[in-house]
Amino acid sequence: MTAVRTTSVERIAARAALAVPGVSELHPSLRQALAEAATRVRRTLGSVAPSPETGIHAERAPRTGAWHVEVRCVLDEDRRALDTARDVRESVRSAVDAYATRHGIPGPVTVVVTVTRTTRHRPSHQTGTTAP
Repeated sequence: MTAVRTTSVERIAARAALAVPGVSELHPSLRQALAEAATRVRRTLGSVAPSPETGIHAERAPRTGAWHVEVRCVLDEDRRALDTARDVRESVRSAVDAYATRHGIPGPVTVVVTVTRTTRHRPSHQTGTTAP
């Protein structure tokens, strides 16, 4: 298993999770938050930007080929958290399964969704819209 493939799986999972209605953002784990703090220092010194997959951790079991994906997300309070979490789980599972199959690295996919908090729905910031 190469780091590139794991990173690709995390990117696919992040896109799938963020596409689910009711998901406001992905929330970093403590490990990712500490890595982000270190990245800020590296960025100041001219290094690369942090990963857009913050809030996602994927790994593949070498013996079984099974994928395990953890998703930490913040949800809008206007949708039932349980329904949204189930939608995230299914969306991420389907996306990772399709990616793995396309690239010849299939295996069972397990997705764990952790809701870290809920937040009020944010108004659109698109040009031409007004906030209430």
